Amino acid sequence: MRRYLNILFLLVAFAVAACSVEEKTHAEGESATYTCPMHPQIVQDKPGTCPICFMDLVPVSQTGKENGELVLMESQIKLGNIKTMRVKAGSAGSNAILTGKLVLDETQTDVISSRAAGRIEKLYLKENGQTIKKGQTLYELYSEELLTLQREYLLALRQNQELGKENPRFASFLEAAKKKLLLYGLTEGQIRSLAKTGNVNSRITFVAPASGVVTEVAAAEGQYVAEGSVLYKLGKLGKIWVEAELYPQEVANVKEGDPIQVLVEGFDKEPVAAKVTFISPEFRAGSQVVILRAELPNANEQYLPGMQANVIIDKPKSATLTLPTDAVIRDGNGAHVWVQSGKDTFKAQMVTIGEESADNVAILSGLKENDKVVVSGAYLLYSEFVLKKGTNPMAVHQH
Repeated sequence: MRRYLNILFLLVAFAVAACSVEEKTHAEGESATYTCPMHPQIVQDKPGTCPICFMDLVPVSQTGKENGELVLMESQIKLGNIKTMRVKAGSAGSNAILTGKLVLDETQTDVISSRAAGRIEKLYLKENGQTIKKGQTLYELYSEELLTLQREYLLALRQNQELGKENPRFASFLEAAKKKLLLYGLTEGQIRSLAKTGNVNSRITFVAPASGVVTEVAAAEGQYVAEGSVLYKLGKLGKIWVEAELYPQEVANVKEGDPIQVLVEGFDKEPVAAKVTFISPEFRAGSQVVILRAELPNANEQYLPGMQANVIIDKPKSATLTLPTDAVIRDGNGAHVWVQSGKDTFKAQMVTIGEESADNVAILSGLKENDKVVVSGAYLLYSEFVLKKGTNPMAVHQH
């Protein structure tokens, strides 16, 4: 009996020792995994050097407390430049930049028509797009009606010179004849020349009543025109429009009266402040775009129709949690960030993102204020996790 008890005692002691050895071996196995700080794909169960860069391998734990966690050595954190920041509330948004073009202000169009019936003898401007100044010669017209008016004026002038002192009414006849010539488009200088020479002109030269840009030439040399026939259309340059195209998803971000910034090509050192004056209520024919229009001051007439411009529209900004754009990793499973869950321990956290700019992105869900998030080295953590565990850190969330 005693012998039986001694054998039983030895078996129990052996079993306990075996369990202790197994636990110790298991613990040592976890802590005895080595990897290269520069090449984390190199993993082995004993010390040595990296076959790629020949650096000494460092011990590392391959698992964290949870399946989605990653534990790093302090040396790895320094080498990877892993930096964190606490999530704070801020504003996220961006500016929409539209490609636009300068066009003439259609409300500032002048129509130049023939003052009398006759034949166009000469056109001094024959092409659209030419800039003209007030008083510049435009065309010559032969008109029997104008010849008759010139003769009437010369007759009234002679009567006033001969009989004006005795009868003042001849002065009023002369004034009426002069006003008629002015109404038909002759200038003061042309009337003075007529009075001085006493010779009627069969071809009367007409000048531009205003400055602008020729938008249409409606007549040709040798053409007979009626009184009031359109010869030219001029657009004024004191104000000019900028037009840009809005896509359906952008229409909600802008309305009439909104301030915008315009950068005109060739003058893009300083943006010009403007306001939206018109948004087309319908899509342009054959396309899915809406026309936005704003008015630019152009006192020096430095802006010309056809110039290209960029229209900058401020998108509305909303107060929410924000992070630097580089802190968010996007893949086929969605967007995620790396949150520091403990000392040297990081965990992937899926998030929902909103508006973003070149620098910041809004976080709609997945984080709370003061969470400690990796803002530098997030992609290194992602690669480290994939290489060590052979799975996407978001696989747990998807599952």
